[in-house]
Amino acid sequence: MREIYLTTAVNMSGKDQDKVAMSELFEVFVRSSNGLEHRHVGSLHAYDAEMALHHARDVYVRRSEGVSIWVVPSRCITASDPDRASSLFEPMSDKDFRYPTYYHLPERVKNL
Repeated sequence: MREIYLTTAVNMSGKDQDKVAMSELFEVFVRSSNGLEHRHVGSLHAYDAEMALHHARDVYVRRSEGVSIWVVPSRCITASDPDRASSLFEPMSDKDFRYPTYYHLPERVKNL
């Protein structure tokens, strides 16, 4: 994924450079016109969510590639640890009551 910096530090005063340093990283999700779900398309820096939304529109959907944009501060996203993937994604063998093999359907139930 690409990360976009939409501010430049060239010819900026110290105060303006401090503002650039205070900008926050946002993750951008776009829903395409033919899709149902939002997909992560990249990241960008902005001072607030409103500015991030405008920058995301300018960078990621200039040519009508989407119908909806989400911008989420990166600090608000919690991701799973790849080292612990087995505990999260492996099926649990001690919970076989979740499988329908132990349930008997009455004869009158035809379509289930």
